[in-house]
Amino acid sequence: MSRTRVHNMFVSLDGFAAAEHVTFDQPIGDAQRLFGRFDGRGIHGIEGVDAPITVDLALTSLWAQGIGAEIMGRRKFGPQTGDWPDDGWQGWWEDEPPFLTPVFVLTHHPRDTIRFDNGTSFHFVDGSPAEVLQLAQDAAPGKDIRIGGGPSTVRQFFEADLIDFLHLAIVPITLGRGTSLFGELEGVEDRFDIEQISSPSGLTHQLWNRKPRH
Repeated sequence: MSRTRVHNMFVSLDGFAAAEHVTFDQPIGDAQRLFGRFDGRGIHGIEGVDAPITVDLALTSLWAQGIGAEIMGRRKFGPQTGDWPDDGWQGWWEDEPPFLTPVFVLTHHPRDTIRFDNGTSFHFVDGSPAEVLQLAQDAAPGKDIRIGGGPSTVRQFFEADLIDFLHLAIVPITLGRGTSLFGELEGVEDRFDIEQISSPSGLTHQLWNRKPRH
């Protein structure tokens, strides 16, 4: 059974998971402090990663395990708005996007699919969370789907009750402003069993597993 998963979602103590604005020079805007403790060495697994294997690294390494496709919001792909400019933009990752799977980018503006030699392909789609999730599942039969962010996209899938698993990393800082992960989703935590572990880095990891639907 395919699950819908969110991984490595970093959030401040006051609930913000991204900046309000991004630019070409600042892909995550002024929320850089959220990611100062991020250890991304093992996102494709810990094979070949130098010791020590920390709590942070072990949990981060779940990012790619069993994933067959990703869904992301347009702002995670790039800072442009409106119609796509003819500027050759292929995402923040240049010629080596780390996804290695089909990626479905949510947008109201059509654009041709972009394909890379490493198996990553970007498909630009318009639709409801349920409709786009079905597209992703069709592209990755039997495998899980990762909702890659940003927080507004994750929130849409929470609102549609389509999230099965969330790995939340709470960072001990306050931002004061930004894009909220949960917004007005009052009581969403009641749908999940939540486990929590603190790491020596100062991060608090929460693992949210969806309770059985009745």
